Amino acid sequence: MEFPEGLKYSKEQEWVLVEDKVAIIGITEFAEHELGDVVYVELPEVGEKVVKDDPFAAVESVKAVSDVFAPVSGTVLEINDTLPENPETINDDPYGDGWMIKVEMTDKDDLKDLMSAEEYAEYIEQQKEKDGEEDDDDEEEREDEDEDEE
Repeated sequence: MEFPEGLKYSKEQEWVLVEDKVAIIGITEFAEHELGDVVYVELPEVGEKVVKDDPFAAVESVKAVSDVFAPVSGTVLEINDTLPENPETINDDPYGDGWMIKVEMTDKDDLKDLMSAEEYAEYIEQQKEKDGEEDDDDEEEREDEDEDEE
């Protein structure tokens, strides 16, 4: 799984590329992999305000509908017009052509809460370990239930 250097990452699985006061935002390869095939993308309008940690978009896959959360606050300058007609672009190229919005940031301090590629990779490993433990717990519960039924 790829986590390009030079990007910032949120715990909600978004990435940010900062160019001066503009943040280019998309979802990570981990997120698109977890979602599966993306079939629909709902983006905000240009000029809309986005607020850090609030949903700004929705991504629908064959598995689920998921909100996409703003890693920074600001005003939407541009949306990726190709995504509504070609949502699979997010699966094909999440860090390139699959970008979602460009935002003029209101506070660059928002970036302080984001992770580097290395920190994000460690965070994902921790999440996978937690998920594995939860799956083990579920399996043990099912085994206990099976024994109770006998």
